[in-house]
Amino acid sequence: MRTRGAAWRAVGAMKQVFTLLEKAWSGSPVQFAWQKTLGNFLAVTGGDRIVKIFDRHGQKRNEINLPGNCVAMDWDKDGDTLAVITDKSSTIYLWDANTNKTSQLDSGMRDAMSILLWSRVGTLLAVGTTKGNLLIYNRQTSRKIPVLGKHSKRITCGCWSTENLLALGGEDKMITISNQEGDTIRQTSVSSDPSDMQFSVMKTDERISTRESTVSVVVGKKTLFLFNLNDPDNPIDLKFQQPYGNIVTYRCIKIHDLSDLREMYAIINLDDENKGVDQLAWTDDGQLLAVSTRRGSLHVFLTKLPVLGDACSTRIAYLTSLLEVTVANHVERELPVTVSVEVEPSFVAIGVYHLAVGMNNRAWFYALGENNVKKLKDVEYLGTVASIHLNSDYAAALFEGKVQLHMIESESLDAQEERETRLFPADDDKSRILCHALTGDFLIYGTDTGVIHYFYIEDWQYVNEYRHPVSVRKIFPDPNGTKLVFIDDKSDGFVYCPVNDRLYEIPDFSPTIKGILWENWPMDKGVFAAYDDDKVYTYVFHKDAIQGSKIILAGSMEVPFSHKPLLLYNGELTCQTQSGKTNNIYLSTHSFLGNLKDFGPNELAQMLTQTLILKRFSEAWEVCKLLNDQSGWNELARACLYHMEVDFAIRVYRAFGNAGMVMSLEQIKGIEDHNLLAGHLAMFTSDFSLAQDLYLASTCPIAALEMRRDLQHWDSALHLAKCLAPDQIPFISKEYAVQLEFTGDYVNALAHYEKGITGDNKYQEHDEACLAGVAQMSIRMGDIRRGVNQAIKHPSRLLKRDCGAILESMKQFSEAAQLYEKGQYYDKAASVYIRCKNWAKVGELLPHVSSPKIHLQYAKAKEADGRYKEAVIAYENAKQWDSVIRLYLDHLNNPEKAVNIVRETQSLDGAKMVARFFLQLGDYGSAIQFLVMSKCNNEAFTLAQQHNKMEIYADIISSENTTNEDCQSIALYFEGEKKHFQAGKFFLLCGQYARALKHFLKSPSTEDNLAIEMAIETVGQAKDEALTNQLIDYLMGESDGMPKDAKYLFRLYMALKQYREAARTAIIIAREEQCSGNYRNAHDVLFSMYSELKTQKIKIPSEMATNLMILHSYILVKTHVKRGDHIKGARMLIRIANNISKFPSHIVPILTSAVIECHRAGLKNSAFSFAAMLMRPEYRNKIDLKYKKKIEAMVRRPDISEVEEPTTSCPYCAFLLPECELLCPGCKNNLPYCIATGRHMVRDDWTVCPHCDFPALYSEFKIMLQSENICPMCSERINIVHLKKINDCTQYLKTEVDQ
Repeated sequence: MRTRGAAWRAVGAMKQVFTLLEKAWSGSPVQFAWQKTLGNFLAVTGGDRIVKIFDRHGQKRNEINLPGNCVAMDWDKDGDTLAVITDKSSTIYLWDANTNKTSQLDSGMRDAMSILLWSRVGTLLAVGTTKGNLLIYNRQTSRKIPVLGKHSKRITCGCWSTENLLALGGEDKMITISNQEGDTIRQTSVSSDPSDMQFSVMKTDERISTRESTVSVVVGKKTLFLFNLNDPDNPIDLKFQQPYGNIVTYRCIKIHDLSDLREMYAIINLDDENKGVDQLAWTDDGQLLAVSTRRGSLHVFLTKLPVLGDACSTRIAYLTSLLEVTVANHVERELPVTVSVEVEPSFVAIGVYHLAVGMNNRAWFYALGENNVKKLKDVEYLGTVASIHLNSDYAAALFEGKVQLHMIESESLDAQEERETRLFPADDDKSRILCHALTGDFLIYGTDTGVIHYFYIEDWQYVNEYRHPVSVRKIFPDPNGTKLVFIDDKSDGFVYCPVNDRLYEIPDFSPTIKGILWENWPMDKGVFAAYDDDKVYTYVFHKDAIQGSKIILAGSMEVPFSHKPLLLYNGELTCQTQSGKTNNIYLSTHSFLGNLKDFGPNELAQMLTQTLILKRFSEAWEVCKLLNDQSGWNELARACLYHMEVDFAIRVYRAFGNAGMVMSLEQIKGIEDHNLLAGHLAMFTSDFSLAQDLYLASTCPIAALEMRRDLQHWDSALHLAKCLAPDQIPFISKEYAVQLEFTGDYVNALAHYEKGITGDNKYQEHDEACLAGVAQMSIRMGDIRRGVNQAIKHPSRLLKRDCGAILESMKQFSEAAQLYEKGQYYDKAASVYIRCKNWAKVGELLPHVSSPKIHLQYAKAKEADGRYKEAVIAYENAKQWDSVIRLYLDHLNNPEKAVNIVRETQSLDGAKMVARFFLQLGDYGSAIQFLVMSKCNNEAFTLAQQHNKMEIYADIISSENTTNEDCQSIALYFEGEKKHFQAGKFFLLCGQYARALKHFLKSPSTEDNLAIEMAIETVGQAKDEALTNQLIDYLMGESDGMPKDAKYLFRLYMALKQYREAARTAIIIAREEQCSGNYRNAHDVLFSMYSELKTQKIKIPSEMATNLMILHSYILVKTHVKRGDHIKGARMLIRIANNISKFPSHIVPILTSAVIECHRAGLKNSAFSFAAMLMRPEYRNKIDLKYKKKIEAMVRRPDISEVEEPTTSCPYCAFLLPECELLCPGCKNNLPYCIATGRHMVRDDWTVCPHCDFPALYSEFKIMLQSENICPMCSERINIVHLKKINDCTQYLKTEVDQ
């Protein structure tokens, strides 16, 4: 015989354990039978007349030699005895599985045996023969009951029921039902040979029976015959059609669709077998499947393993075959190591460096190397081991209520003997240990008396114990041993913290929970998973929450069938399966660990909730970033506060811009007192009761009082103040009283105001506020005398006002007025005195009263009494001007005063009253004036017509905002009266320009020629070409042959905004003025024209610019000479003398001045040249006799020495040229000149006149303004403060003059 592996494939993982193939069996099918219940042995026989017994690993344990071929073999119900019968002997062979011995039993039958059946519930063995006889043998009592003639022919099939009824079928086509004594109780005939007989429960419509009352049997391999013992007369025949062929076997089965393999567990392919499969049989536990083939081979497959496994940190050990354990660490990515073990283990344990496996009372220990495994030793314990746990040095085994703690690798028993091993509990402790665990530092065990002991290995002594009311069934410490989950006898779960001896019940804890796994990922220390056969529940232990430590059920999920969780790491659950493999599944509570970008807002919102429950704030941050929703950030921030993660909360609040919370948290984040910090955070989350409790438990209980005060919870604040700060009671009482007053509870407000009075001078302001409250509340409650006295004594004006207002609302007018007066609220006091008709008091207070309303009421009262002087003063104070005017006119006979008031106040009604008054006096001019003022223009016009006062009316009207109708009426009146100027003026006002021009041109000329000025204004407004031409003809003398002054033509062009024509005219006018010697007039005409053109951004004619420059130089001469600055005066005179033709009427005086000033300034050569010019015949006789001899002497004795003129740079090109030269030889530009000196401008000394914007040298202009503060160009006054130096003069260098 040989054992070998056959090629096989599996959808699931059905591992081949062994194959049996013997030459003696080849070619013929083999018989085999699994040991019932346990499935530890397999009996096999073929054509070699030997029954071989193998264990489940394929090792042969025994064999039974038979005298003939094996007819049948069967195991008893417990698998203790195997019975075998042969065709050549009447002996029954019995093999005992417990003793491994074979015995023989003589059946006493004469004929050959054909069938063998063990009872399903007892120790009865039924044997049938080829001639229809039956033997029932009781293994327990050794009694034999032979029953002859049970059937007339060979018994071929049969079965026992659970009630110990025996059904048999034979070749005589009969079915018999017998009891355990062999008596026949039912029988029936069938149509053909019976086979494959089974008892079953038949479910009927009336009731569901649990008794096996129906026998089913295959008849003639075509029909299924159902025989009900309770209804023997109505058997059921189920006939199958011919095409289906013969019935091989039948069971209650599940039908699979071969196109859908999802429900398939495994598909086995036996590639070497060419004759096909013969029979299949499972062990009772379904763990092993034996398959026999028609060529005589037998294959045994492992379908499911015992689920044995253990974890230590992230390393796991689990059973991968019956004699194989695999050690793996998927987290650290270590290669799995397979360990072959000597026995099929019933327990497995893994430690830091060791592996332990074992069964019964023995354990084998292995040392785990990097890539290899070394067997260390085996240990026998004093009882059957229930479980074992390892740490780096020690093993702890639980057996029969005790725990043995011992070193794994003890060399020898030396001085360390006492630390080598110890048995728990001590002899004097009668409790039984039900569960235990081993961490790096502690042995922890729980007992049937409910005590959990912590034994500290380092010190070899107990360090902690916890007493629970009921037995502790299972314990599961976290990796550090600082927290422990235990399950008690009531199947309730708890978390126990030995550090503070606190116990927390686990909520919603299922009674079916089998075990607990703590999260091994270092960042998730509080997470653990509880699992049963179907589900896994994720819990979180919130240790540092503001509400105290708490356990939360985060979620649950289904676990795939037959998966046993071994390890939890970062939400990933490593499970062991029956196939000897591991499978990783993610907890539903950790779905956020995937790629977040693949999810929508709803899923992300759920994930945010998950992350917050699990305190995974970094992941929550990422979820919030993707959600981009304010509510998400708020949720995250609140969770951070709840879990006291202050730094992270600051980061979150900063992210969505809540500056207030950031600042608040920054202030408290350094607090070390846990309760104080938690109190602040509870307050921020609006859980004020919790905050108070936490504050009171902290080192700063006064914070509770401060919080209640800030929240205005005054009752709570007072209650706290009694214990914490009695000195604060007055201040809290006062604040409480203010609130009670606001809500209208005056009785209690008064009581608290009274309590608030300290009587201490240090708190004078506070006491005054309380006394004020007492006064107000006394008044409100009707104790007016007390309230008023209190208010009068009190220094506060405001209190008197407030109490007065309360009394006024209560209709207590005299007291109210008294308080108002005391508080110097005279308006209010007077108002209340008026209400109680106390006019005397009102009169006393009037000098202090500012309210016009009160003055008016008093004035009316005094007028009614005929006291007009007092009334008029009161009316004036009330600003009731119409009444004042009325009294002055009607009662006080003072029209001057009335007129003054009308003029000041512009009162319409007052003006009418005054107009009527003057009309009665016959003063029509004044009456017209006041009628116009009162907007009664028609009445005024009629009055002016009637009394020939139209000029007065016209003067008044022209200064008012007059309507066109009024102007036209006046114009027509003056037209009728032939008063052309006035008619023209009013036609102009009402926009009738042609008629206005006609009248202005007809108007007789006056000295100031006002009519021509008005005509020019008319044409300017009209913008009508015909009227313009008409006026130009008039001015040129076309109509009357008398040309008018050119200045009017200039003004006309200006009015028409025809600036180029105006400029040309201006030049002509200036030239005429120059010729007449009116140089200032000429300068002003040119300057005004220059400014206008500049404003209109029109290029200035070069002739105008040049003439203005020469005239301005002339004006500067006087200024310089007056200030004694002869050199500047001389330079300007040289410029004028060089353009002497522009000054024809003053040639000789100018040249004379030039000679004198040049001589004074040391410019002898220039003085000589101008003196020589004066010697010309046409000028010589006109020289002033004062200077004539000197000038003649100068010409006779010429001195041609000359002070050289200083040079400065050109503002355009920086070329150096004489400072009074205005044309640059370098860039050929006309240079801007300084209005203070006449020199050309330089870039770094630039300013402008604030009025006319003409440039000046900053330093020179400043000096000039110190002596006279008038601009030499525009003649406007300049405050030297307003003069600003200009650093960038580029904009002033843009040319404005036609070059």
